[in-house]
Amino acid sequence: MEEIYKRIRDLRKQHDYTLKDLSEKTGLSVSFLSQVERGATSLAITSLKKIADALEVPITDFFENTSNQTYVVKVEEQKPFRIEGNTAEYRRLAGDFSGRMLEPMIVTLDPNTVQGSVFNHPGEEFFYVLEGAVIFEVDGKEYLLKSGDSIHYPSNLPHVWSNPLNQTTKILSVLTPVIF
Repeated sequence: MEEIYKRIRDLRKQHDYTLKDLSEKTGLSVSFLSQVERGATSLAITSLKKIADALEVPITDFFENTSNQTYVVKVEEQKPFRIEGNTAEYRRLAGDFSGRMLEPMIVTLDPNTVQGSVFNHPGEEFFYVLEGAVIFEVDGKEYLLKSGDSIHYPSNLPHVWSNPLNQTTKILSVLTPVIF
């Protein structure tokens, strides 16, 4: 994560932005952004996306570059990763090419966990439950999905999801916009 914090600071300085400028562009407080740049706080993916947009870079700019010009992602290339403050494990399934609109991933949810808090953002989300069960709360309504079920909704609706089981759950996730 230290590389991400340093990259944010470097990009901010390249744009000649003060912390106040970045705060105004992201809606995040100056004190929070200062803590982020010093590595003194964790950073949610939604906050990182706001920062990336303000700095005019794709969010992938903050992660290891795994460019794939053949469009194929072999299983051995699907490196699992976690996002600080989130218990889910993610595996990117997409190649990396200009203009890509979809973000397909396999997401493994730990037993009895809630994924963050209710939030919304531009785009769409599609999930297909591979193993286990997931409760999706979308726009105040709960949906229990089991293996073989799917859900597709606009991401601008408030949403959150959780694994109600005492076992891990795996889902296929396809999102827009691209975040990784």
